[in-house]
Amino acid sequence: MWFFARDPVRDFPFELSPEPPEGSPPGPWTLHRGRKKATGSPVSIFVYDVKPGAEEQTQVAKAAFKRLKTLRHPNILAYIDGLETDRCLHVVTEAVTPLGMYLKARAEAGGLKELELSWGLHQIVKALSFLVNDCSLIHNNVCMAAVFVDRAGEWKLGGLDYMYSAQGNGGGPPHKGIPELEQYDPPELVDSSGRAVREKWSADMWRLGCLIWEVFNGPLPRAAALRNPGKIPKSLVPHYCELVGANPKVRPNPARFLQNCRAPGGFMNNRFVETNLFLEEIQIKEPAEKQKFFQELSKSLDSFPEDFCRHKVLPQLLTAFEFGNAGAVVLTPLFKVGKFLNAEEYQQKIIPVVVKMFSSTDRAMRIRLLQQMEQFIQYLDEPTVNTQIFPHVMHGFLDTNPAIREQTVKSMLLLAPKLNEANLNVELMKHFARLQAKDEQGPIRCNTTVCLGKIGSYLNASTRHRVLTSAFSRATKDPFAPSRVAGVLGFAATHNLYSMNDCAHKILPVLCGLTVDPEKSVRDQAFKAIRSFLSKLESVSEDPSQLAEVEKDVHAASSPGMGGAAASWAGWAVTGVSSLTSKLIRAHPTAAPAETNVPQRPTPEGLPAPAPTPVPATPTTSGQWETQEEDKDTAEDSSAADRWDDEDWGSLEQEAEPVLAQQDDWSTGGQASHAGQTNNPDHRSSELDWSSWEAEGSWEQGWQEPSPPEPPPEGTRLASEYNWGGPEPSDKGDPFAALSVRREAGTQPRRDSWGDDNWEGLETESRQAKAELARKKREERRREMEAKRAEKKAAKGPMKLGTRKLD
Repeated sequence: MWFFARDPVRDFPFELSPEPPEGSPPGPWTLHRGRKKATGSPVSIFVYDVKPGAEEQTQVAKAAFKRLKTLRHPNILAYIDGLETDRCLHVVTEAVTPLGMYLKARAEAGGLKELELSWGLHQIVKALSFLVNDCSLIHNNVCMAAVFVDRAGEWKLGGLDYMYSAQGNGGGPPHKGIPELEQYDPPELVDSSGRAVREKWSADMWRLGCLIWEVFNGPLPRAAALRNPGKIPKSLVPHYCELVGANPKVRPNPARFLQNCRAPGGFMNNRFVETNLFLEEIQIKEPAEKQKFFQELSKSLDSFPEDFCRHKVLPQLLTAFEFGNAGAVVLTPLFKVGKFLNAEEYQQKIIPVVVKMFSSTDRAMRIRLLQQMEQFIQYLDEPTVNTQIFPHVMHGFLDTNPAIREQTVKSMLLLAPKLNEANLNVELMKHFARLQAKDEQGPIRCNTTVCLGKIGSYLNASTRHRVLTSAFSRATKDPFAPSRVAGVLGFAATHNLYSMNDCAHKILPVLCGLTVDPEKSVRDQAFKAIRSFLSKLESVSEDPSQLAEVEKDVHAASSPGMGGAAASWAGWAVTGVSSLTSKLIRAHPTAAPAETNVPQRPTPEGLPAPAPTPVPATPTTSGQWETQEEDKDTAEDSSAADRWDDEDWGSLEQEAEPVLAQQDDWSTGGQASHAGQTNNPDHRSSELDWSSWEAEGSWEQGWQEPSPPEPPPEGTRLASEYNWGGPEPSDKGDPFAALSVRREAGTQPRRDSWGDDNWEGLETESRQAKAELARKKREERRREMEAKRAEKKAAKGPMKLGTRKLD
């Protein structure tokens, strides 16, 4: 029978890296990088090869194996696994780097900060205090070669090869036999007389002084160099001198040394050391202490090392949220630390926590998430947004807290590109319609309009056609002045999404009404927008072939590329309004537009006069075109809107560009149809009829599509059929043919037989008669107004521009 012996090295659950070993410290061990076979997690493996005739070194290595396996302390190298055979010893520890290599690498990258060095030395002294005071052990090998650094920048004490008991149970200190290590022995060990009186920690504290000198000044050439502190910080020099004093009796205990350095103004008395000490004891801290700590942590993270934030602060933050009920206070430091992670690490560590936070009912956490969404939105995929985040975010639209409603609206700027068809075009639009029509806070209505202007390009073509014009038109009738400005600029931000027919029939009439708005900021923006839209109409009128290029985005599918132009045009919105929103909410608790109506504008002759409406109660209107001194609240609103004037309108006003193809008649809705709707009060456009919007809270009750143009009466000639004095008749189709003004049904067209009459005389007489009639009406109206003003002047005060006072 054959017996096969198994190789324990091959069955060992860890394997050495094929790379050459790292810079191993002096001594019997060789340091290798390795990994765990099952998980691939990195480790460090110390290897000792048993050699014939080196029994003493073998015993030292086995003693170090045993010590490391039994000693457990946060500041001592952490033992994971080990292997002992007749040929070798393997000791597996956490992944570490020798301190000498670590300092050299950091020096090439710019050097270590004093904060990091203070905490590193604090850890080594604390480990020595544990060995001496708690375990009665003498390390006997404190030097640069015995200190290692993990991935979080934590310093660990290793090199336990020559450790012995302070009580003399195991005999005296073992012999080193390595000159590189013996140079750190204190001078009293050379004195063979044994007359020197010393404490059990005296030798290790001398070696600690040598370590401090090497950390700041480099390798120690000889013991005499310790007299010159060199680059050691001034706050540490007095305590350093105590360590390297000739009298071993005065060298302080490690615990006392820590206490001295932690005194006010001491080297280890800083925010970094305090943060680390708190994190080490966070499990036993009171909830109030944890809350205060996390609130102050965010301010300090910028000065902390990146590795420390990733590998020490982040796990504690995740644990505090998961098990410690830390709440919203962990969000700010959590997202700040998240900046140091790559995309894969962010998905694994941060995103699961964020998704869980959105389901929380804690208002403080919800508003913090909404405010800081910009920091993590790029890591969220569309299925996660639509199924796990957006359903919870929607509750914010219905929240009774205005701040949460406002932040929910603003968050849609970031969520909209990731929303699916149903959530974006149906659910979100329902909430926006309700907020814009019924929300009691003017700034929230304003931000809703702003947000819609920014995300308009992401809507599909049918939703854009149904929503944008109606929504911005409604905003222009809001009693809150910044909302009216936002409506005007919303038209400008989405100018490429409207057909020429909509520009002429729907948008320009609304904008023209704003030219007599009580607020100058609204009037200024309205004039700018009118000039830009007229410029587009004029350019197409001059060259109808530009129509295809101008309207290329009207029926285009939603795309992120289209959002770039709108976002740049709507840059006025978030900064201008958001910075003042909280102040405006406190200063202007504006009533909902359903309760407060806007000033009624005069009705042209021949149209039925609308029912009189109440004068708005808000004190944000001025009675004259000239700029006058207003109260403090009105001045704040005006300044907020005036800041939007700095945006670049030039690109829209210079919209005319060369285009490709020519289209025929681009006017689908005739003037007769539009006029018919205007004359009939039952078929008014949604620009005047908002009751259905406010009742239903839906975008569906918006514009009624104009009916097809009626055929012209027989014999009517269009403007394009006449020769207006040009050298030859024009054979190019007139793009305004379908927009020509239709005559009333009972009016007969003029005949050519009137051509020989004196048209100039008739026109002159007609103008004179009309002028006389108009003058008489003005005189009568002036007398009536003066009489009424004299009666009501004391009670009513001066009239406001654009308003009507009730009898």
